[in-house]
Amino acid sequence: MEAPATPSHPSVLELSASLPFETYRAPEDLKRPERLFRLRHSAAHVMAEAVLELFPTAQVATGPAIEHGFYYDFDLPRALTPADLEQIARRMKKIIKRNWRFEVVNIGVDQARELFQTAGQEYKLEVIDSIVERQNPESLTLFRQNKFVDLCAGPHVSGTKTCKHFKLLRVSGAYWRGDNDRPMLQRIYGTAWENAEDLESYMTFLEEAKNRNHKRIGIDLDLFHFHKVAPGSCFWTPRGYTVYQEFLDYWRQSHRERGYQEIFNPVLYKKDLYEQSGHYHHYKDDMFILEADDTEYCLKPMNCPDTFLFYTSKRRSFRELPLRISEGGILHRNELTGALNGLFRVRQFTQDDAHIFVTEQQVQNEIAELLDIAREVYALFNLNYRFALSTRPEKFMGDPELWDQAEESLRAALDANVGVDKYQLNEGDGAFYGPKIDMELTDCLGRRWQCGTIQLDFQQPLNFDMKYVDTDNTSKRPIVIHRAIFGSFERFFGILLEHTAGALPTWLAPVQAMIIPISDKNNDYAWSVHEALKRANVRVEVDERNQKMGYKIRDAEMKKVPYMLVVGAKEAEKGTANLRTYRDGKRGEQPIDEIVAEIAQAISERTFDVNITPLRSFDDEDSHVDDDVKEY
Repeated sequence: MEAPATPSHPSVLELSASLPFETYRAPEDLKRPERLFRLRHSAAHVMAEAVLELFPTAQVATGPAIEHGFYYDFDLPRALTPADLEQIARRMKKIIKRNWRFEVVNIGVDQARELFQTAGQEYKLEVIDSIVERQNPESLTLFRQNKFVDLCAGPHVSGTKTCKHFKLLRVSGAYWRGDNDRPMLQRIYGTAWENAEDLESYMTFLEEAKNRNHKRIGIDLDLFHFHKVAPGSCFWTPRGYTVYQEFLDYWRQSHRERGYQEIFNPVLYKKDLYEQSGHYHHYKDDMFILEADDTEYCLKPMNCPDTFLFYTSKRRSFRELPLRISEGGILHRNELTGALNGLFRVRQFTQDDAHIFVTEQQVQNEIAELLDIAREVYALFNLNYRFALSTRPEKFMGDPELWDQAEESLRAALDANVGVDKYQLNEGDGAFYGPKIDMELTDCLGRRWQCGTIQLDFQQPLNFDMKYVDTDNTSKRPIVIHRAIFGSFERFFGILLEHTAGALPTWLAPVQAMIIPISDKNNDYAWSVHEALKRANVRVEVDERNQKMGYKIRDAEMKKVPYMLVVGAKEAEKGTANLRTYRDGKRGEQPIDEIVAEIAQAISERTFDVNITPLRSFDDEDSHVDDDVKEY
């Protein structure tokens, strides 16, 4: 590594030398999540110190603890290399070994601004400005360990030695403030644990998660891809679109059976619609807005407002309620480029939305029905789940008394159908127009995913002047239940791919059976078997390539094909096939009609015929901080 450049500004350490820092002492009786949070936050500071020793001219941005680890963003004179990462880690170990104490001091806002301005730390100045704008504090806190001083509210561990079980993971680009019009910084990610065993287990977990990355699986199995001309929008291949359509078919069938009616609405609306619903005020930054004919239009970011137009399109009677309306509409949301992540975070997606218009007396039964639907769907994919009640946020629309009423209705439904104290309470996490029940899934790696939601809405019926004629011939206002179970088909599919490592259940698999003739002489019989499976509505292919049988079997296994039928002269004579399945391996010779019946049954019953081996869950013991920067 080249010699470090000489900084043109005095360091924050030099400028703060005269400040009355005091030794920081962490409490000793902390629970594990809090201990991990402090440990990782402190490790981020140790890493920043190591980076500044190696790159004294670096600009330091922000460095929070995140789930399972930490990161810090830097503006550096050049791109970091793997060798740099190793050297940073070695410096960190030296700092940790000395067990430097963390120290703390409070200083005035103006004094803090002058300190970081003199040090030339421009990003810290912007952080100070944002803190002042949000909180308007009288003072700010600095933390110091050895040679590093940072603007930080804490908390930390007492000394650096606590951070010794760490690993630097990778470097990635990150736009400052997540805005692609701002500078691109270098973000160094790391993980830290309380002991070597936990660190080793987590590294094993990361390797398994890497092998299950849905973006790689999507390419390997020829399911989907992305292109720079349409950031955040998925290009489905024929095989991938087959799976997508199977999701939709299941969604439509299950909802028809439960009394839902499906509608399909436009994707482009005048902004007036979203001003009426309140979304334009609360959600404008996340919407795609364009102008035509001197009029402002919005690409639809959610299905709710146009479904309300459907409800108010004619006079309604109590006899129609509960009115269950579903729409698998295509939605667009203006996610930041830096936040896009395969199928997990996209700009165009399809949401399995439904809105139920009910009387007050029907709320409890409808929510109980929705909880049953959620259980059925998640069990279908062998996903564990739990429910959470999310209550009124700081910024909300409407009458607090109506909010209290809505929250109590959801609480009563959860108490009755899930059990008192059997669900989580998320204070302040509700939508701006109403409280909600969130449904959180756990995959085989122990990772938790918030997918489905049930929202109770007393506000939008007021905004859209929704009414129905009641039994006494008076006009009443309905209550709206918003709900989605998958959340979005794209995101759920990404979760499922990683949950199963790409080995989809037979009913969802793009190719459900592969027929493998031993030689060209057996092709005619292979095609006759193909026809038998086709008549049973099985998605089947014949591998006629001039390759060895073992090669073709391995290729089918690599493609995660659920059923493989090997046929030769002996099988043709007896009307059989040598059956292999992705789940069980070699099954042996079986009659064709039995194989066809087995596959047809797996499809019609939507069997989850996939082997799942859960790994240790780190989420249940972790700090659960968000990936958003905790600046102060």
